[in-house]
Amino acid sequence: MLLALSRGAGLPGLAAMPPVFQRDGVPFVRPLLALGAKVIREWVAEHGIAVVEDPTNADIAFTRNRIRHLLLPALEEAFPHYRETFARSARHAARAQDLLEGVAAEDLARMGGVPAITALQQLARARQGNVLRHWLRSAHGAFASTAQLEELLGRWPTARRAGTRSASRWARGSWSGRESGWRTCRWAPRYNP
Repeated sequence: MLLALSRGAGLPGLAAMPPVFQRDGVPFVRPLLALGAKVIREWVAEHGIAVVEDPTNADIAFTRNRIRHLLLPALEEAFPHYRETFARSARHAARAQDLLEGVAAEDLARMGGVPAITALQQLARARQGNVLRHWLRSAHGAFASTAQLEELLGRWPTARRAGTRSASRWARGSWSGRESGWRTCRWAPRYNP
């Protein structure tokens, strides 16, 4: 969660790692997620299990390690229950994200499954972005940054006239649109946690 915060993450990043999720129909379970590293290390040592340490884990040149070695001990000292309260905040973020996904799915369904410019223009700007993020992820397995969404949303006022074309080129693809809706062109999905 702290790494996500340091990167300016939205709700999906703040929701942190879920203990159970599915990807491509395969279930993933993280049964030790709620345990602290100290508890796990003690159990492993107690049971004589050999451990291989990744040498990069000690290198504070990496943000994840600065958080792990510098920030977390300070948090532990100042807020001994931070793990529980951060986990509760992550659950709140996950619930809020689920709600946003549901709203976006309903909005997109009302548009026939493709973002329609005239229908989107009836929504508040934040809701427009929510629909587009949902559509990109669910229909194309793609993720857009906040800057990319803002670029696209900024073009819509010029697309009010029927037949008007608007295009947006991003690092890994491009989008073009007409009054009736948007279609994808040469989009290569990218991973974005």
